[in-house]
Amino acid sequence: MFLVMGMTGKVGGATAAHLLKQGKKVRALVRDRAKAASWADRGVDLVDGDWNDAASIERALKGVDGAFVMLPPILAPSPDFKEAKGVIANYVEALTKAPVPRVVALSSMGADKTSGMGLITALSLLEQGFRDLKLPIAYVRAGGFYENFLYGLHVAQGGTLPVFYNPTHRKSTMVATSDIGAEIAKLLSGPAWLGHRAIELGSMVSADEVAAQLGDVMKLDVKAVAVPRAGWPDTFEQFGIPKGQSGPAEVMYEAVNAGGMDLGVEGTEHVSGATSARDVFAAARKAMAA
Repeated sequence: MFLVMGMTGKVGGATAAHLLKQGKKVRALVRDRAKAASWADRGVDLVDGDWNDAASIERALKGVDGAFVMLPPILAPSPDFKEAKGVIANYVEALTKAPVPRVVALSSMGADKTSGMGLITALSLLEQGFRDLKLPIAYVRAGGFYENFLYGLHVAQGGTLPVFYNPTHRKSTMVATSDIGAEIAKLLSGPAWLGHRAIELGSMVSADEVAAQLGDVMKLDVKAVAVPRAGWPDTFEQFGIPKGQSGPAEVMYEAVNAGGMDLGVEGTEHVSGATSARDVFAAARKAMAA
């Protein structure tokens, strides 16, 4: 039995799906059973609780062979990242009281840096917070999600894909969420290890390459176009970040553009992604047409 946090989201869902495909038993901590009903139908053991409650995390950890943990995505965090710090403290308390044979934590490229990474700071705090846990822990430092470009299926009809990557030909680490789930499932159910390890997950891809693959799927000539820096706040607002609160997201993309999410951090392992942006766009378009 493996605990999967965030199962109703993209990465948690992909992890659960890969584990179930392997014939493994899966448990999930859920706030709303109705939202997880389809998983219950597939045999997932649902435990009522919340990652803001250490006691419920502890209950969910009891008797599992491994756990996948992650932070809730918060696009407009408090200046001191108190939301992430609270969840991290709950994980540490629960894992101390209910230690498990192995833990896999979703992190990010750039989480090795303790400052200047904007939103990724939360994941740096996660790695730092787990540092003293005497458990086998693997930090999966994923690249930027291809799924974050799915807005292109709607906005690129005119042949342009607006992006925050500048220059658009510069490569940074990117990956599909299905590949993240596959690697997490492999780590949870595969050979045991000792201590803490960090895995860089993804391949170096440019926004130009993503746009070209989007064009292949849409049967259009699509070009990536960098959003002017002065226009970032307004554009982030269109993506749902409240006005005046896009600072952490802006800092993150500035860091990405400066090489902050490039592969090759000393002391890490590397796993390339098997799924292309083209595959992600094609699957999403097929689902939209169904």
